[in-house]
Amino acid sequence: MSSSPLGGSSANPGSSSAGHASTTTKVVVATTVALSFISFWRGAAIVLSDMASTMFYIGGITEQAIGKTAPWFILAVMLYSFAVRSVYMESCSMFVRGGVYVVVRDAMGPMMAKISVSALIVDYILTGPISSVSAGQYLGHLINETLAKLHQPYHIDPATFAASFGVAVTLYFWYSNLKGIHESSQKALRIMQITTVMVVLLLGWSAYTLIVRGGAPLPPSPTLENLRFTPESLGWFEGTFWPSIAGVGLLIAFGHSLLAMSGFETLAQVYREIAYPKMKNLKITGNIVCFYAVMSTGLISMLAVMIIPDSVRPRYYDNLIGGMVESLDGNALLKYGFHLFVVIVGTLILSGAVNTSIIGANGVLNRVAEDGVLLKWFRKPHAKYGTSARIIHLITILQLLTILGSRGDVYLLGEAYAFGVVWSFFMKALGVLALRFQRHDQEYKFPFNFHIAGREIPFGLATMTFSLLLIAIANLVSKKVATVYGITFTIVLFILFSVSEYVNRQKQKRKEKGLEQFNLEHQVEVTADCLEARPGCVLVAVRGWKQMGHLRKVLEKTNLRRHDIVVMTVRPVAVGTGEHDLADEQLFTSYEQELFSHVVQVAEKEGKPVDLLVVPAVDPFDAMVQTANKLKASRLVSGVSPKMASEELARRIGLAWEKLDEPRHPFSLEIIAEGRSSVFVNLGPHPPRLWPEDLDLLHEIWLKLSGDEQFGSRLHHRDVVGLALSRLEKDLNSADRDEIVGQLAKELRKS
Repeated sequence: MSSSPLGGSSANPGSSSAGHASTTTKVVVATTVALSFISFWRGAAIVLSDMASTMFYIGGITEQAIGKTAPWFILAVMLYSFAVRSVYMESCSMFVRGGVYVVVRDAMGPMMAKISVSALIVDYILTGPISSVSAGQYLGHLINETLAKLHQPYHIDPATFAASFGVAVTLYFWYSNLKGIHESSQKALRIMQITTVMVVLLLGWSAYTLIVRGGAPLPPSPTLENLRFTPESLGWFEGTFWPSIAGVGLLIAFGHSLLAMSGFETLAQVYREIAYPKMKNLKITGNIVCFYAVMSTGLISMLAVMIIPDSVRPRYYDNLIGGMVESLDGNALLKYGFHLFVVIVGTLILSGAVNTSIIGANGVLNRVAEDGVLLKWFRKPHAKYGTSARIIHLITILQLLTILGSRGDVYLLGEAYAFGVVWSFFMKALGVLALRFQRHDQEYKFPFNFHIAGREIPFGLATMTFSLLLIAIANLVSKKVATVYGITFTIVLFILFSVSEYVNRQKQKRKEKGLEQFNLEHQVEVTADCLEARPGCVLVAVRGWKQMGHLRKVLEKTNLRRHDIVVMTVRPVAVGTGEHDLADEQLFTSYEQELFSHVVQVAEKEGKPVDLLVVPAVDPFDAMVQTANKLKASRLVSGVSPKMASEELARRIGLAWEKLDEPRHPFSLEIIAEGRSSVFVNLGPHPPRLWPEDLDLLHEIWLKLSGDEQFGSRLHHRDVVGLALSRLEKDLNSADRDEIVGQLAKELRKS
């Protein structure tokens, strides 16, 4: 047993942590992130909010690159997405902690891991610009159409407007992410429901148009003879014999269409949040996404070529669905109304993709930082909001520079975007293939596996990986812009990660010498048994070692005969950080070590033992109330940032408590801040604290009623309160609600 006032037995006494002084303390580390789980419908909505947005721009981009046969290749890519879905499912089923960086690092080494993450960041960085600029193109063309219908001489340049709109949308979501306000899965579901209405109407109206016109020829068949490459779409292939080879030509065309599947990596991001049974629900989610993409992106691209006349279609390459609406048969006013609806839906879903890109890039860079390959400076929390502000700033600056550099050209952005998409898919498949020979705990495996001499041969997965490699190479040679941009960006990120890793290692060696050493006990989830804390304990949340005033006050006034003290810190996990939880070494970093070293010093000074706990979570307020609920704590104590009002913190924690599943454990919340009065709030059903005048009024009403013969001695104060509450509930559902709310507001001002 340790002699430290922190208490607890020393797990793994032979570990390196025992080399410190006499106080080697146990820290319980929860390995499962505190999350609110979602259904497969909401999971599919989140993925489609990113992936389905490609229907608004992929048709025009691909036709510019390969000609009128483009829809066949887009449809082929949508069918190909079912195979990519299986790669992601196997990756999720292996449960390799730590996200994409750790998965690839364990499979192929740290260098490949850095390259893989760099390509994925390129993907995320470009998702935002192409989505926001595409939305701006649709809005710009609609404005011009409206001005023309009103016979106004004004005209705006759609490209300039699109770039300006892209900047505005990016800045809006930069501010939202800075504050930590993330789009909910419910909102994503609502957007996809509205989008589905638009898709159904568009497909139905298109079918009606084709019937009225007596049909229309399908796009030219996907053969080498029908491909129409431009010098830009051939890149370094131009002037060589390679494109004349059928297999190579079709591969180049397929590569130009692969952009239709961008956003599919979000499937891995939602895996952790999908409700049980996870793998079954993930498969359903993936199937919904793929079928939806075939029916929306695939069919709309096909119908656009069939409905929009060849002579005018080039005018709509940046606004293809708008061109479809213009070319439909029907009343002009009705078509204008539908065009307006299409643009509103497009703006919603494309803007949502901008938000997803910032969240995804922030999550990946946070994971990289957690593994020590990004300077600690980037991870410093925002003073007010607690978000990884510097990483968000970096992502936003890169996206803004990309938008301004493109000048609103969707085709240029699409070409550059393809680099990150194809290489992130290939690196994911390669990592899963390498892990297939190292691990055998997959709940799901990519189909078509053979056994020879007792050894499994992953033929299907190997074929899939090889096909992605061929597509990636074809894109590398045929897309000059994508190659130059992507490779330059990847090299810059690779150098940044390598230098950061070296600097962090040197700092860590110097720092560890002066810090407390801890034995870590990893638990799947928080329970009272793993902490040995009695029900009714006091839970103290800490985050910054310079703000320990609330912990000192708790230690001073808590009677340990009645209450144990548990000190917890929330390990922030950014939204969209990957399909798996953090690796063990990422859960307890140098930051947590330094924080708990100061906790040890404060506790030793007071001579009182505390239990130490780390809980990873996306939302710190959810983590705090979930932990208090599981430990059956009597009180949760927290400090507060000088820039946040104590009442605001209490409100957020209260909302988090309301989201808990029943039965919810009631406890009191105390918020302590230097220079402010402490705030006390009871969470859950509890007797209200009545003012003296309230008690006097209650007693007077009771006296008046108890004098009635039908009550006599049977009437109690509780009966009066019960009746008053029932009448108030009834009146709140009546026409007198506004009057009652106004009276209540006056009472609040009095207090």
